[in-house]
Amino acid sequence: MILPKVRDPRFVTVRRGGTLTDTDHRLLALWAAACAEHVLGLFESARPEDPRPRQAVEHARAWARGEVGMMRARAAGGHAMGAARDLRGAPRYAAYAAGQAGAVAHVAAHELGAAAYAIKAARAAAPAGEGGTAGRLECRWQRDRLPEAVRELVLDDQRLRNDICWSVFDR
Repeated sequence: MILPKVRDPRFVTVRRGGTLTDTDHRLLALWAAACAEHVLGLFESARPEDPRPRQAVEHARAWARGEVGMMRARAAGGHAMGAARDLRGAPRYAAYAAGQAGAVAHVAAHELGAAAYAIKAARAAAPAGEGGTAGRLECRWQRDRLPEAVRELVLDDQRLRNDICWSVFDR
């Protein structure tokens, strides 16, 4: 479970009664795509013939540019999740990160899922005993790439949802 039971209005678009602007929604999608892409090689090394997670990342970016609709981006995210089903460890988490990135077009709060799964992938790929360090480095990498316009929103979201995101955002 990575979504809260009660939706945060800061992650609901203005046209749906929340406070999230379309511009910030696109920035969240682009950041989620970057987080997912950063660990995508962990999936692709296990399943080089399966394009679904990469396509989800590409669709998230295409949605942010206005080139594909929300339904196509969301569907690509679902297909990436499907690519993860029979895998374990880092490849599975990397595919889930891509799936979450694709879903940001539909529900902006999936941005944190992409980041959390990417951290889980980095932890799982690390040598024995180094997972914590790898996770912290991945979290730092992600935070360094947060667009200024959504930085405080995402950092607050990490604080609020850390417990349902496997505590991956702890320092």
